[in-house]
Amino acid sequence: MTVEQILEKLVSFPVLGGESNLEIIHWIQSYINSYDIKTTLVPNADGNKASLHCRIGPASDGGVILSGHTDVVPVDGQEWTSDPFILTEKGDGKLYGRGACDMKGFLATCLAALPEMVKAELIKPIYFAFSYDEEIGCLAAPELAQCILSHYTETPKYAIIGEPSSLEPIIGQKGIYILETYVNGTAGHSSRIRQEVSAIHEAARLVLWLEEKMNRLIEAGRLDDRFHPPHTSLHIGLFNGGIAPNVIANKASFYWDVRAIPMDDVSEIRDEFEAHCRQRETELRSIFPQFKIETVENHPPVPPLDTREDTDVVELIKRLSGNSKLNTVAFAAEAGQFAEAGFQSVICGPGSIAQAHRADEFIAIDQLHKGVAFLHRLIKELSSSNFS
Repeated sequence: MTVEQILEKLVSFPVLGGESNLEIIHWIQSYINSYDIKTTLVPNADGNKASLHCRIGPASDGGVILSGHTDVVPVDGQEWTSDPFILTEKGDGKLYGRGACDMKGFLATCLAALPEMVKAELIKPIYFAFSYDEEIGCLAAPELAQCILSHYTETPKYAIIGEPSSLEPIIGQKGIYILETYVNGTAGHSSRIRQEVSAIHEAARLVLWLEEKMNRLIEAGRLDDRFHPPHTSLHIGLFNGGIAPNVIANKASFYWDVRAIPMDDVSEIRDEFEAHCRQRETELRSIFPQFKIETVENHPPVPPLDTREDTDVVELIKRLSGNSKLNTVAFAAEAGQFAEAGFQSVICGPGSIAQAHRADEFIAIDQLHKGVAFLHRLIKELSSSNFS
């Protein structure tokens, strides 16, 4: 199959984050198995999702993991000009479809390069590591990385996460932590606002506290100019509460996220927020003893990526990409999780992140072919006795 044919097949599986990915992962497994490569599935607790890993080449230390995810974001509410789950070429050098860019394009290049990997006399192995539920919090990658460490007798050294970067080397990413805060106040007539505890008013104060916390980090010089913006951001994306304009709200909630530069610790930010909430509870329980603020994780924190420029994987990715300019991204990815597991990690994949998550998502055909060529250069590197 050509890389275009493989991508067409992958796009046809409408696997959204949070949904079962067994249909697409079984197709990928069957394709890989047809080349006599043994694959291992890592199922979730319910058995309706699975990651996949496999090794191509010898069982020797120092190999390279190629990491990607099988799920995509929804298309509801977007104005597509073609069926998002039918890969469509419109004569403009682009292939349109949900996930064509993020990141089934990379998966397609891996599978298209597989026959060459199998034929090559690899001295160091190549591993595929394909996950689920990346789009709802990078949920599967930590377990997948640990399974690779425990399953094989040898230890891989590098991990290339193929998020769309126009094949530019990415050595840093922000971490992300998404939380939900719930405020329990009292209901009453709006004229009694000084005698009651409005959940909306208190939630609004907490929102302002979070904004001020972001400002304090900036003022304290917590900056990393490699990123845009160059600081940890705190953002409130959803706010709910109230039943009528003249009724004091007894319930309010908001969702917030922290996108942290590598020098900042999201747990410290949450701890400081929690301390403020406990202080606020103490102050207001004289008015309403049941006043409560509760914050829960929407999903576990995803660690940032902070690969040093003098790391071996950086020299490797420069050779493979032909690009010595190093960059960072503000979006979260599984790269930080693979780095946390002990692999030297970078992000580098075909397609532009500017095309991801939008209507008429596409990948340029040229980028797809360059992605295959990128992997052919990796094969050549790993077949050389000089590779280390």
